[in-house]
Amino acid sequence: MIYVSRKEHFNAAHKLYNPIWSEEKNIEMFGPCANANWHGHNFELIVTVKGTPNPETGFVIDLKKLSLLIRKEIIEKVDHKNLNLDVDFMFGKMASTENIAMEFWKILAPAIKTIAPDAQLHCIKLYETPRNFVEYLGE
Repeated sequence: MIYVSRKEHFNAAHKLYNPIWSEEKNIEMFGPCANANWHGHNFELIVTVKGTPNPETGFVIDLKKLSLLIRKEIIEKVDHKNLNLDVDFMFGKMASTENIAMEFWKILAPAIKTIAPDAQLHCIKLYETPRNFVEYLGE
C-alpha cells in the first residue's frame, strides 16, 4: 500500500459559538474564538490517498488531477469565506476544525473515486495554525 499526499492552502474566517449557551459560557469555553466579529486562519489542508500504483502510470493517483479536484470541491468553496455564513456544507454546524475536516471527507471520499477508481481517501489533515491541527481517517 502506497500513501500519496497533496497539500493545499486556504484562508477563512469563522467563529466558535454555541447559540444555546449564554455569551458568558461561550467566552469561557471558546475565548477569543467566540469573537462577535469572527477571526481567521491560514489553513493548510493535506489530503492523503492510498492504493496500489497503476502498472501503466506508476501512480496511485494523478496528483495534478487530485489538486484540481481539491481546488474545485473544497478550496473554491472555502477560500476567503466565512465558514459559518458562506459555506453551504457548514450551515448549522459548529465550525470547529474537527467538523470542517469531517465535512471535507464527506465531499472528497466519493469524488476521489471518480479520478482514481482503485484508490481511496486515507486521511484529511487540517492545520488551523502551525501548532494546531486535526487528522481524520473517516472513522
